[in-house]
Amino acid sequence: MGKRRVKATICNEAGEVELAVLEGTMGPEALDIQQLYPDHGLLAFDPGFRSTASCKSAITFIDGEAGVLLYRGYPIEELAEKSNFIEVAHLLMLGELPSESEYEDFWGSIRRHSLLHEQVLRFYDGFRRDAHPMAIMVGVVGALSAFYHDAMDMFDGEHRLQAAIRLVAKMPTIAAASYTYSIGRPIRYPRNDLDYAPNFLQMLFGVPSEEYEVNPTLARAMDLILLLHADHEQNASTSTVRMAASSGANPFACIAAGIASLWGPAHGGANEAVLRMLMEIGKIEKISEVIARAKDKDDPFRLMGFGHRVYRNFDPRSRVLQKMAKEVLDHLGIDDPLLEVAVKLEEIAVHDEYFIERKLYPNVDFYSGILLRAMGLPMTMFTAIFALARTVGWVSHWLELQGDSHGIDRPRQLYVGKTLRHYPGKGKKQQR
Repeated sequence: MGKRRVKATICNEAGEVELAVLEGTMGPEALDIQQLYPDHGLLAFDPGFRSTASCKSAITFIDGEAGVLLYRGYPIEELAEKSNFIEVAHLLMLGELPSESEYEDFWGSIRRHSLLHEQVLRFYDGFRRDAHPMAIMVGVVGALSAFYHDAMDMFDGEHRLQAAIRLVAKMPTIAAASYTYSIGRPIRYPRNDLDYAPNFLQMLFGVPSEEYEVNPTLARAMDLILLLHADHEQNASTSTVRMAASSGANPFACIAAGIASLWGPAHGGANEAVLRMLMEIGKIEKISEVIARAKDKDDPFRLMGFGHRVYRNFDPRSRVLQKMAKEVLDHLGIDDPLLEVAVKLEEIAVHDEYFIERKLYPNVDFYSGILLRAMGLPMTMFTAIFALARTVGWVSHWLELQGDSHGIDRPRQLYVGKTLRHYPGKGKKQQR
């Protein structure tokens, strides 16, 4: 069955003008409205950009109705089963899965850039001990602009790739240090003998007075969390990075802007909100009351971790994390009442007709919050780990944008304020 053909026309004094329809390789067609204002004096009104394709991209594809997520054409489920985060980083950033030698070169480049400048480490002392890790990450990542700005030629592809690799390499060190600083523990240096996820875990949980032995099950779980969160098309934080990058801003500043956007509870902070909701529920006996409140349209209570802005089917990432969460819980033998509440809530909701009809399935934030808690991470670190993972997607979009010639992003508005008016009377002369 072929694609549904769309024909759009504008009728004006000069007659009818047909607008072009653009086709991608997958997904819906797009109406080309680039000349809508220059040629016809009209703006498209689309609050929240729900029906707007802001750019062309070859990185990630989502079919929300079918519950499909592809990285460069590869289903997320296959990558979760067969790949790892560094291989996926190469795929997203450079377009293809690496050969064995390409993988070693790529991973070697990341290892070589994982250290932070000693002066950067001193920045942490300027933050309060109770500062949110995301606040620290926004500040530290933005500050990296001052360390590498003069050494970069933005017109040189190798320099751009080097900046992207630096960000992917340093983000675990930055994120882990934001946590250890907050609990008064010494900042640990990265270890080049460990893979990406195990290295991050030893920087999070290790102490100088003893050797830290990485649990392989937890290392695989962390790698999977990073892989599944690496990119997700034109979400709020990625769009923020692309918009900042369109001005030619320093890449470290662009990624800092992305971190700030991700911090919001409706975006990256959603998994933290899930755990807060579970804490509010407290015990299994209250779940039926909570379900009833969620169904009551007059009750402002929201069941966090269910449904998704894009997916109208099961989020494919959540299926993978659901399985991993149960594996980690079984492996650790954790007896946590909060996790019992989460498991029971999921069990009830996925079989309730109200949620099934509205396609309110547990999403990736629901399971990632459970998993990260089981791994011993505080809620304040949930979004920081999301930012660590999404850095790969952000730099991939930043690299892709460099070949785009549309110039600086400049959305317009539908003005609804006062019409022209004049200052009343003679006015007040400036005092001299």
